[in-house]
Amino acid sequence: MKIGDKVVYPMHGAGEIVDIEENEVGGVKSSYYILRLPVGDMKLMLPVDKVEEIGLRELITPAQLEKVIKVLQDESEPLIGSWNKRFHANLERLKSGDIFEAAAVARNLTRQNHKKKVSSGENKLLDLSRQILITELVYVCDKSPEEITAWVDELIGISDSEEN
Repeated sequence: MKIGDKVVYPMHGAGEIVDIEENEVGGVKSSYYILRLPVGDMKLMLPVDKVEEIGLRELITPAQLEKVIKVLQDESEPLIGSWNKRFHANLERLKSGDIFEAAAVARNLTRQNHKKKVSSGENKLLDLSRQILITELVYVCDKSPEEITAWVDELIGISDSEEN
């Protein structure tokens, strides 16, 4: 991986490697990727020697984009168990770093929240799943976060006019 590469960091989303820095932490010098995320202008430092362990991966391909679209348009999964059990199950799905899992969590929670507001814990996962999904699609589709957000809502079947 090099400066200019677009990558996905599980639990945060996609970003661009904008620099590689040497830093000393606890008396040990290490190289770090500086990752800039397109949403919220967040910057992260990721140790170069831990990329596999962290789960840093490349962006999805156009063929995989078609599968993301299908996941977003699919029927929601039935609600099973308490919100607490669903929260932990969804959190594990997001930790996987798999965009298809993030898309399914975003779809399910967006639709659930549209019908009846989800708990505060599930709302945090809703925001996180959408951030993970939207940041990657911004790069894959070369569109703004606002354009991708509107498109994702359209694919899920939620529009601004329905929310009023």
